[in-house]
Amino acid sequence: MKRHLVIATAAAAALIAGGTVTAAAVSSDAGSADAASGKQLSAQPAAHDASSGTAQVQDGRSSIPMQDDDANGGQDLREANAAKVTAPDAAAAARKAVPGTVTSLDLDADRPGLVWDADVLGEDGTWHEITLDAGNGRVLNQHVDRGDDDDAQERAAARNAKTDAAAAASHGKVTSVELDDEHGTQAAWEVETITKDGKEHKFLVDTQSGKLSTAPAHDADDDDNDGSDD
Repeated sequence: MKRHLVIATAAAAALIAGGTVTAAAVSSDAGSADAASGKQLSAQPAAHDASSGTAQVQDGRSSIPMQDDDANGGQDLREANAAKVTAPDAAAAARKAVPGTVTSLDLDADRPGLVWDADVLGEDGTWHEITLDAGNGRVLNQHVDRGDDDDAQERAAARNAKTDAAAAASHGKVTSVELDDEHGTQAAWEVETITKDGKEHKFLVDTQSGKLSTAPAHDADDDDNDGSDD
């Protein structure tokens, strides 16, 4: 399940007014001000188990208890409202845990509770999967993902990007951001947001210029949030 800040640029506002971007600006709340105010997140690199490559933490559970409950509807909005760590803050916490390039963030609720799942291409060239507490940014789990070692195209897109995941995620109440190299000839950040009415919206952010554009038409059904099968 792929998943806050005000759209502050005039260009973004113009795009929305013109109907070319479906993402809507929303008011930021106290949690979204953490990065701007310099508030220190509690995320710390966890101790590693050398034999397994998995970071070990004291309990591995989120400070926000929550289970995936899509059957009752409105799960994405509940998750977004409950999260105290914004997407840009989660990106910063992931980079602190593993220096490198964050290539995806996803707000989700599962057995550990409400978490941010992050993928990071480390400076050492290896892929890392990090699970962060959505309440305080603490690392709950971390391990090397050896399945993406041969993804040369995504590696190149990550290393060449001038706009990072944190910047891409600074538009609206973001629940997911992912580096996508399948939109035309150039990679883009695919960003999903949710508004107060529970509607999900998707748009793209150019990895070079940071310019916003509409998501592909075939993704439009994902924004309906009507509970029906797409």
